Amino acid sequence: MPDLPAPQDATEAALFSECWDAVLSYADLCTAGSTAAAQLAREAFAQGIRAVREAEASTVRGTGRRSSRLPRIPLLLAAVRTTAADWEDVGQGHRLDPDLRLWLHSDKAARYTGPPLSRPIALRGLRDLQQADAELLWLAEAESLPLPLVARRLGLDPATAADELTQVRRLFRDRCHRNHLDSPMDAECRSYARLLDAVTRSPAADTPDDLSRHLAVCVRCAEAASCLRLHGGGLPVALTGGVIGWGGLAYLERRRRAAEARLGPGRPDGPGADGAPAGGSDRARVVRNRLMVAAVLVSGVALAVSLTQFGGAEKDSAARTDTDRRAVADPDPYPPAGPGAAPPASAPGAASTDAHEPSADGRAPDRPATDPDTGPRPDPEPQGSTSSTASPPRTTEPAKPAVCHAAYDLGNQWPDGFQATLTVTTAEPLESWRVAFTFRDGQRVTQMWDAEASQQGSRVTATSADYNKRVPAGGELAFGFLASWTGENSPPTDVTLNGLSCASG
Repeated sequence: MPDLPAPQDATEAALFSECWDAVLSYADLCTAGSTAAAQLAREAFAQGIRAVREAEASTVRGTGRRSSRLPRIPLLLAAVRTTAADWEDVGQGHRLDPDLRLWLHSDKAARYTGPPLSRPIALRGLRDLQQADAELLWLAEAESLPLPLVARRLGLDPATAADELTQVRRLFRDRCHRNHLDSPMDAECRSYARLLDAVTRSPAADTPDDLSRHLAVCVRCAEAASCLRLHGGGLPVALTGGVIGWGGLAYLERRRRAAEARLGPGRPDGPGADGAPAGGSDRARVVRNRLMVAAVLVSGVALAVSLTQFGGAEKDSAARTDTDRRAVADPDPYPPAGPGAAPPASAPGAASTDAHEPSADGRAPDRPATDPDTGPRPDPEPQGSTSSTASPPRTTEPAKPAVCHAAYDLGNQWPDGFQATLTVTTAEPLESWRVAFTFRDGQRVTQMWDAEASQQGSRVTATSADYNKRVPAGGELAFGFLASWTGENSPPTDVTLNGLSCASG
């Protein structure tokens, strides 16, 4: 399995950070497990970066013009599809999604490698745009990034970015219309070409019945209609479906979720990060997300209260220790280093011979734990002795095995950054998960995929996404990240899953 190529300069390092998340997200859709997804993403990323470098080096001397190619992210996503096809050819298809395998052997997949005039119209239209225009269109439409962020990444003026995006959409439509007319088509399709152009220009235009029936049975004219109709919100679907093919809609939904997760306050890529106020739609989305989080928290508190009431029918509620109540109501984000770590001396149950510890029937013991003359008394007598006040015998429970196991994989490392994956195997089924770990050498996580990242000091917390929060017993959860480092780059320690320590190795 090849390593990720090391970035050649700061510009390429920024490219790695921007594109790797998208590549891994699509690779996860294409594969049947997290390990296969990481390998597919790594191979495709290495192949795509080579293609980007070759395209950058093929600038026509004297004119400054570059050869026609896709923007960086679509080019890398196409590399994922190509690498998946290579896996199928060499007998590694069992590691791919079954639906993808069927698609790879269909006529739909053959269009992406067939004659140029037969390839999807969106793919050809995006390739015909200038690189800066194509980047703007893809980041705003397919990656669902806020327009101020897109402007900052591409060096555009945020005040005029919306107007530029409108112009680019029109250019894309014109290129797609030209490519549709250049495509080989039968007489019926050609007879509807002008009508299709006219109908898709205006949102108020009605589609004639005969054209509607034709679009229902002609795939290529339907593709052209989705690219030509800029209103109605279908452009992102047309882009992703036409450029990457299989899984385009699912990829689009993942990128939308990832973009919305970055809109909260304090996020480096969120609105307001560059000092610009968030737009009305972005602000409404943030408020809606906050309300959803609040609703989840309220539901969690209600669930905890109901569980407490359900479990305390008679004396159970009174017999619960403070430690048990704390585990339900206020989980400790920084648990002891291991399952055998002793609680503090002041905590309830810290000492097995506490003088104030109640007996099983709730009464205080009749004698102190120590004798002022002879020192510590022996252990309480076993059951059946003549002492009526003796405490019940204590049994030492055997140490429980770890509920999870963590495996850390340093995928690639360069002078000031690295990429790694953390895989956790859980012994219990999970409805959601939160993995925390500690970096000892001051590493800072800059980007994370397949989880939401937060970091306080050296402690990093990764919270599950909506699509991977459920894990069966014995199953694996995995997430990757990019991080910076200086001096030393030792593996993380004190890995926990939902507050419980994990064995590492």
